[in-house]
Amino acid sequence: MKQQDVSAPKAAVLGLQHLLAMYSGSVLVPILIGTALHFSSEQMTYLVSIDIFMCGLATALQVFANKFFGIGLPVVLGCAVQAVTPLIAIGQKFDIQTMYGAIIAAGLFVFLISGLFAKLRRLFPPLVTGTLITVIGLSLIPVAFQNLGGGNTAAKDYGSMANLAVGAFTVLLILAFNVWGRGFIRSIAILIGMVGGSVLAGLMGMISFQPVIEASWFHVPTPFYFGVPHFEWSSILTMILISLVSMVESTGVFFALGDVVGRKIESQDLKKGYRAEGLAVLLGGIFNTFPYTTFSQNVGLVQLSGIKTRKPVMFSALFLVLLGLLPKIGALATIIPNPVLGGAMLVMFGMVAVQGIRMLQQVDFHNDKNLLVSAISIGLGLGVTVQPDIVQFLPKTLQLLFSSGILLASISAVGLNLLFNAKKPQPELDEQDGLNETDQKEGRP
Repeated sequence: MKQQDVSAPKAAVLGLQHLLAMYSGSVLVPILIGTALHFSSEQMTYLVSIDIFMCGLATALQVFANKFFGIGLPVVLGCAVQAVTPLIAIGQKFDIQTMYGAIIAAGLFVFLISGLFAKLRRLFPPLVTGTLITVIGLSLIPVAFQNLGGGNTAAKDYGSMANLAVGAFTVLLILAFNVWGRGFIRSIAILIGMVGGSVLAGLMGMISFQPVIEASWFHVPTPFYFGVPHFEWSSILTMILISLVSMVESTGVFFALGDVVGRKIESQDLKKGYRAEGLAVLLGGIFNTFPYTTFSQNVGLVQLSGIKTRKPVMFSALFLVLLGLLPKIGALATIIPNPVLGGAMLVMFGMVAVQGIRMLQQVDFHNDKNLLVSAISIGLGLGVTVQPDIVQFLPKTLQLLFSSGILLASISAVGLNLLFNAKKPQPELDEQDGLNETDQKEGRP
């Protein structure tokens, strides 16, 4: 499509479209983590609001590029779903302050190694990355089912017909809009499913609007809202490994967008793009939110609209910042019932696993070494996910490392690939297929 400029009103509408396409995938991350760590309604409202605010700030860092950071492409940033399980594990085994300390350290790490990552990303060929993404998706499915039943397995209504009906309706709605929806409507199928499921739950008396009523109209983001961060080595290592995977995925998005807008992506562009992401993660830790990464479904919106300038995404960043300053908007996301979340999660996390399998199609599995790398890593990752108590007698810090299926699969896949394929390196990610290979970050169907 021919690149064209757009008026401010039209760019604003297109910016709103970008916002809606990424909103549900990003807001779901703080909801999942806050629910798992038993945050109060007031804390959840802050968490969602500041997350929305930081999505806008993180996007602005990439879009408003300068000579130090920012890739200057129409990219939108949001929370990465692959960070959910490791962050919950850190928060449960240590505390919230340790979780944010690990995020801050990971952001600083990404910022500092941005210039060297062109070499480091060779550690993550499709064999490794595809295996990790498959484990991420499969390990999150039990979380989806727990929420589908009602969230708390000890509750009297866990698995009730009402919970299952609401969850099933959410899934069917998402499927319907994915199958019969077109363009923009299809891109927000998850959001439509969650809204529709919440409406049904509301009609069944399953929603309380008290958190919205109690939330203030305006607030200012507060650094270290949950306390002074603690720094613990195994937690930091966990988040650094997750950040490396996110950097590999973002590389694919950068190349895909460069192809769409007709711009050749140089190593200097990648370096500034990585720096912006590292800075976004660092600020996320300081303001007590989560790691931020490039969202790929917005690349599809750039293709569909044919508007390849940065102006719509600039408006999107502005809208996100403004919404993040209004806690009542954030509180709306916190009243979504667990069965609705479970239905949306079932679709998204299942697609994450399938996306990993798609990435593994690039791998030559006639080579038994590649087969062993993937098989052992997936087995280890799922094994400790299902039976985390197997490491209960290890020291606390080692428990975190070896009870995380995603982290254990990462260590196994990278280590075994280096061991078996050191003399015959695997091909790197196919840059032309970057968009397809990165959709899993947001769990996009």
